[in-house]
Parts: sequence; structure tokens; C-alpha cells
Amino acid sequence: MKEWTDEATLDSVSVFAEQIRQELERLNCSPKASRQIRVSVDELLTNIASYAYAPGTGKVTVRMWYDEISRMVSLSFIDSGTAYNPLEHEDPDITMAIADRPIGGLGILMVKKKTDGIEYRRENGQNILTIHKRIREE
Repeated sequence: MKEWTDEATLDSVSVFAEQIRQELERLNCSPKASRQIRVSVDELLTNIASYAYAPGTGKVTVRMWYDEISRMVSLSFIDSGTAYNPLEHEDPDITMAIADRPIGGLGILMVKKKTDGIEYRRENGQNILTIHKRIREE
């Protein structure tokens, strides 16, 4: 397992992304899965940086582990910000005209579509959102 902690700021998103990219490369992740994971990481960390501690800031931890048997990477995003479960909200209707759609929800919908699983829990005053993605189809 790898673990990284930093301030939940937009500047830290690229730092986390680079650390995760390097780890995915070390695991021989397929290019497609790597892109999908990195897009999901960017979306989730941007949301934490923008909303979890607003108007202030706080820490975010990313935990990453790999299961060789299933070829599955799991990443947990942990913050102590405002309790928020993005999975409780209905997915936006992407067939509606953009002008008629309510704001929000597209990012988490994209994460759901690019990963093999997503879950949320609130534990000890922390938001813990975990994504799972198969990195190779051998």
C-alpha cells in the first residue's frame, strides 16, 4: 500500500496525480486504464480541494493498493471536511439540453463510468471515497 497526504488545494492535485502515475507505471498498468484512473483522481481531488473545507483548507490523504490476483487498483480519498456522499445524488440526465440541466453531478458520473467500482463511507469524522479499477486484462 502507498499513502500520500497533502493540503487539499488545487495545487496539490498535480502532485498527487504524478505520484499515482508513477505507481501505475511501476505496476505496468495499461495506458487506457491509467488514463481513466488519472481522470478520476483529478476529478475527485479537485472536488475535495474546492468543497470539502470551503472556505478554508485541510488535509487529504490518498491510499493506493493493488491486488495482483484480480489486477485491481483501489484508491481511497480521505478528508475530514464537511460530510458529503456524492453517491447519494441521482445521476444527471445527460440526454437533457445543457441549458435545462441542473448544475453538478457530471464529474462523479464520469468517475462511475471510468472505474469498476466506487463506494463511500463516513467514519470517525472522515469522508472516505474509494474507487476500484482493473489495470490489466491478462
